[in-house]
Amino acid sequence: MKSWEQRERALSVLSNEIGYTRKPHGDRLRVALAFPNTYWVGMSNLGFQTVYRLFNAQDDIVCERVFLPPKQELAELLASRTPLVSLESQTPVGDFDVLAFSVSFEWDYVNLLTLMRLAGIPRHSAERSDRHPLVVIGGAVTFVNPEPLAPFADVIAAGEGEVLVPAFDRAFSAATDRADLLRRLAGERGFYVPTFYEPRYDAAGALTGFATTAAGAAADAPVPVRKAAVKTTDALDPPATSIFTPDTEFGSRFLIEVVRGCANLCRFCWAGYNYLPVRAFPADRILQLAESARIHASRVGLVSIALCDHPEIDRILARLLEMGYAISPASLRLDDLTEAIVRVLHQSGERTITIAPETGSDRLRRVINKTVTNDEILDRAELIFANGIENLKLYYMIGLPTETDDDLVAIRDITLQMRDRMMAHARGRGTVGRIIGSVNPLIPKPGTAYQWLPMEDPASIDRKIKRLRTLTSGIDNVYFNIKSERHSYYQALLSLGDRRVAPTIEAAERNGQNWRAAVAETGLDADFYIFRDRSRDAALPWDIIDGGMKASFFQSEYEKGLREEWTLPPKRAQENARLLPVIQ
Repeated sequence: MKSWEQRERALSVLSNEIGYTRKPHGDRLRVALAFPNTYWVGMSNLGFQTVYRLFNAQDDIVCERVFLPPKQELAELLASRTPLVSLESQTPVGDFDVLAFSVSFEWDYVNLLTLMRLAGIPRHSAERSDRHPLVVIGGAVTFVNPEPLAPFADVIAAGEGEVLVPAFDRAFSAATDRADLLRRLAGERGFYVPTFYEPRYDAAGALTGFATTAAGAAADAPVPVRKAAVKTTDALDPPATSIFTPDTEFGSRFLIEVVRGCANLCRFCWAGYNYLPVRAFPADRILQLAESARIHASRVGLVSIALCDHPEIDRILARLLEMGYAISPASLRLDDLTEAIVRVLHQSGERTITIAPETGSDRLRRVINKTVTNDEILDRAELIFANGIENLKLYYMIGLPTETDDDLVAIRDITLQMRDRMMAHARGRGTVGRIIGSVNPLIPKPGTAYQWLPMEDPASIDRKIKRLRTLTSGIDNVYFNIKSERHSYYQALLSLGDRRVAPTIEAAERNGQNWRAAVAETGLDADFYIFRDRSRDAALPWDIIDGGMKASFFQSEYEKGLREEWTLPPKRAQENARLLPVIQ
């Protein structure tokens, strides 16, 4: 591929966009913001668009976008060794001051390396010099466990962009050279400089902790690094779509974050813990931005973990309906679903609602701190179908602590009971919807009550998958999508690994993401990370980032789960007291 062909393709993409920023480079700090997946995927990512907006809001920064090219173009670039260029000005990525990655998914780790290869930038921070862009890695994964990516990063930005971007700008403006910049960033909350820290291991290979290197000691690098988070959203613009294009997964949709965080604290949910405290964005500003975007979008996507934790959600929904938006919420928390909300969604044109029972039994929901009961789930299903919604999407998990065959049968049973309610209302309408169940094996995530647990044995998970497929096959208008244990195995490796996993990521990038071959090539003992009980380890890889929750709290939550006790959020404690004889 020739350089002029890349420029033409970039200009073609820009011609379909509304809202991108173009600044002269001049004396500005030049940031290439990379999403390690395709334009189609990346431009649907609200975090990526938000960081782009935050960087360009700084007058002394120019930020331009970079994406993983589509397959054919990628092959052509690799074959021709044509340097990768930015979208806005078609400047070679290697010419920027900073290459900042926004990473949301473990599977994109290999794409991060591919983008560096295309840009002609050495993968390892130890191989880079001042003439190379500073490589910064941020995004949702840095909240969870940055260690598998640590050898590739000069800096890891752990936390929320609204705090991180201004702090980065301050440090860069004051720094005299790269070494000084790293020292200054280490003193800012949320910036982790991997070369300032050295992991220590015992004879069995378990992590014992992190020591600061000589450079880290000179920079007074903290152990651990505290996550950066905004204390209040009262004066903040909510993250929202700022660039509109039809060439993306949500082309006609205006995405906006309504509320950040969730107080329910399901024991498996890293996002619930890591985005605390719960912070609602100003309703008036949400509606102002939605009104401005209406000319570009016909559908609004409301982004949140717990939509109804916004104190003015009813007013927001009603006004969005008045604007003529079709309204698509993220997965709705069952305990907050009201008739008024369902009616507004239906009136706006929504035909499917997504809920997450997680499992089929009340007992196992108490184990995982999912604070709803089967009776409540069926009551909400009745409410959903009675108010015109035709389809239901359900999220379930298998491989949960204390799970038995009865719990698998319970998934089938509760789904059948929801189907009965769907069919009863479908007969009156003359149209039959469907129920889609999505089932994933539990991956014990860092920064949760399950962070010490091994993943369940693959043979056991495989038996449960086969059992559940047998239980749910042949049910009219019900479809189950069950993820394989092999897929979850390698995702768990990337989620639970430490710096020693990095060579395997490199091997997978070279061989076309054949993870089995990559593990074999590098001699990595993947089972060590995935199937080992970590409760006796002196330290965990993700301990380098302080997410704000104490290990003693997670331990207490795990023990309560084994006793089948809920930890109730304040607004549910009183109404559910009658259901909890174990809590007095």
